[in-house]
Amino acid sequence: MATKIRLQRGGRKGYAFYRIVIADSRAPRDGRFTEKIGTYNPNTNPATVDLNFERALYWVETGAQPTDTVRNILKAEGVYMMKHLRGGVKKGAFDEAAAQTKFDAWKNAKEKGFEAIRESEANAKKEAKAKELDAEKKINEAIAKKVADKKAAEAAAKAEAEATANAEEAAAEETPAEA
Repeated sequence: MATKIRLQRGGRKGYAFYRIVIADSRAPRDGRFTEKIGTYNPNTNPATVDLNFERALYWVETGAQPTDTVRNILKAEGVYMMKHLRGGVKKGAFDEAAAQTKFDAWKNAKEKGFEAIRESEANAKKEAKAKELDAEKKINEAIAKKVADKKAAEAAAKAEAEATANAEEAAAEETPAEA
C-alpha cells in the first residue's frame, strides 16, 4: 500500500480548514484515512499548524510520501530536521543527546527569527500610526490656521466697518454744529 501524508479539506466555502492525515494514495482526498496527525489553518496570519510531531516523524521515517504542501509544513515544524538528525545517530556520527541539542538550537534560532519578524511588523505598525497621526495633526493645524485667518479677517472687516461708521457719525455730528 502506498501511503501518503496529505491535507483533507474541511470548513465552509471560501474559508478552508485542513486536517493533516495519513491515507492510502488510492483513497479520495476527503475520503477514508488511516490516521489524523494534525490540523492546518491557512486563514490566520501566520498560518496555524497543530501537529503531532512524534506520529508525523514516525510516518515520515516509515516511508509515507507527503504532498508538496504537507512537506513544506513538516519542514517548517522540524520533522525533516529531526529525521536527518536521527539518520546521523544511526550512522554513528553523534549520539541522541547531541541530536536533541542540535534540534533544540535549530528550533530556538527559528523562534528568534519569528520573534524578529513580529517585532519588525510591530515597529512598522507603530511608525505607520505615528505618520498617520502626524499627517492628521498637520491637517488639523492647517484647518485651525484657516479658521484663525478667517476670524481675523472677519474681525478686521468688522473693525473697519465700525471705524467707518464712527467716522460717518462724527462727520454727521460736526456738520449740524457748523450750520
